[in-house]
Amino acid sequence: MTSIVQSKRVAPGRIRDAVVAVLSQSPQLEVTLSEIEAGVTTALGGPVSPSSIRSCLNLNEPGLVKRIDRGVYALTSRYDTKAQPVFEHKGARLFQDDAFGWLSRCDENSIHAVVTDPPYGIVEYSAREQLKMRNGKGGVWRVPPKFDGVQRAPLPRFTTLSPAELIELQDFFGDLGAALLRVLVPGANVLVAANPLVSHLVATSMAKSGLERRGEVVRLVQTMRGGDRPKGAHTEFSDVSVMPRSQWEPWLMFRKPLSGTVAENLRVWGTGGFRRISEDRPFGDVIRSAPTRSVERACAPHPSLKPQAFLRQVVRASLPLGTGIVLDPFAGSGSTLAAACAVTYRSIGIERDPEYIEVAKTAIPSLSTLNVKMDDTASPDGHIGRSR
Repeated sequence: MTSIVQSKRVAPGRIRDAVVAVLSQSPQLEVTLSEIEAGVTTALGGPVSPSSIRSCLNLNEPGLVKRIDRGVYALTSRYDTKAQPVFEHKGARLFQDDAFGWLSRCDENSIHAVVTDPPYGIVEYSAREQLKMRNGKGGVWRVPPKFDGVQRAPLPRFTTLSPAELIELQDFFGDLGAALLRVLVPGANVLVAANPLVSHLVATSMAKSGLERRGEVVRLVQTMRGGDRPKGAHTEFSDVSVMPRSQWEPWLMFRKPLSGTVAENLRVWGTGGFRRISEDRPFGDVIRSAPTRSVERACAPHPSLKPQAFLRQVVRASLPLGTGIVLDPFAGSGSTLAAACAVTYRSIGIERDPEYIEVAKTAIPSLSTLNVKMDDTASPDGHIGRSR
């Protein structure tokens, strides 16, 4: 006697979510109906009526799913890109665009994680301030003196932001949180580089947008920020530092609210947690990190360049099952995309500055192939594994 497998009765909304998840996570743009049915069955934990899946595909919301051929489908957002990338390397795609403009055109539920080091209130990355920084004097950027014969990278003067600029900063991150909330899949992680002086403003603004605050990753790094004696009175107050020497950098963590439990969200969207370092080591929120190496700065001359040793760890952890798309809406010289390439993730970067776009075109391949030791469990290719 032939056994009959009973299909599950599932709400149409959950089937739609599972279909979108399968199409967005597939390495191929075009996915066959049988592959979609198999993926939905896995995501929802049991057989689902094929007719329900076909109805979802053929009666989808306008523009969500595109029928490529008989029995072959793709997400419209992946197949019909409104702007072509200016550069592609392995799984990385770089777009020259305004971040908010690009996000407004991006389809809902299409991004699985965000790792970014954004501008703060737009001030330091305006054309006026960038010109001053590149000329080496004036403006928001402080060019520190040489230390041990090495020229140090420029630093933004967060202490110079006016009350009006601080309000602008809060509005900026509130708008960013809202824009990301729409395009992220449920359970997607968002990691944002910050500064101790303004991190509370960033955290509050992004949480108000609807993202869940999930703590922060502490990057332990000895920098040259702070520790200076009073300006113009170094000798008189030789035992005084105006501010402590900075020895850490906060990376704020947020998450789009889950759809159901963590386990249900992982099955459907592949998101909802952090990827473990190994079977017996979870991802931790304190990461020791040296300053960015000179070899990396040579590949990617950008004033806010973060080291691959750190970025590869947080990028890898951002996708708990190792599948999906990592977005950096303020890509700069492409270091986040390079880290994603190194850990074999797909990624998208948005950058509007044409000079940084040109830097990123060579920096992404160069940085992604550097041998990087992330910690005592890291292999030379940048992947984290168990110590041997």
